[in-house]
Amino acid sequence: MTEHPQRRTTRQRIAISEFLAHADDFRTAQQIHEQLRAGGDGVGLATVYRTLQTMTEAGDVDMVRTQEGESAYRRCATHGHHHHLVCRCCGRTEEITAKVVEAWATTIAAQHGFTDVTHDVELHGLCERCSAARV
Repeated sequence: MTEHPQRRTTRQRIAISEFLAHADDFRTAQQIHEQLRAGGDGVGLATVYRTLQTMTEAGDVDMVRTQEGESAYRRCATHGHHHHLVCRCCGRTEEITAKVVEAWATTIAAQHGFTDVTHDVELHGLCERCSAARV
């Protein structure tokens, strides 16, 4: 976890960071909280939410929206700006780069007089395994 001058390194922050370092897929704050508690860590749900928000703002974790509109988090596999493909069925997520999207965002922002524009792209569909299971 990247240390911010105003952030203290606490036992709870370390537990959340270590959990995310070993998680392969996106997890909601509730799932992280439940799994930490099941492992004997007495971290509070509010602390999990605050820590995840701070880690997201610092660029330490990725956040995507589930089909239900809930935020889910994962340690960034790729540093720098990237986007995601998200399976609607199993939740599998792939990080992707999209130079065409980057160029489009820059062009459309400039056409409308916008500067300092940020964006996130999540493409939702079915992964190869879930598509094959539907056939």
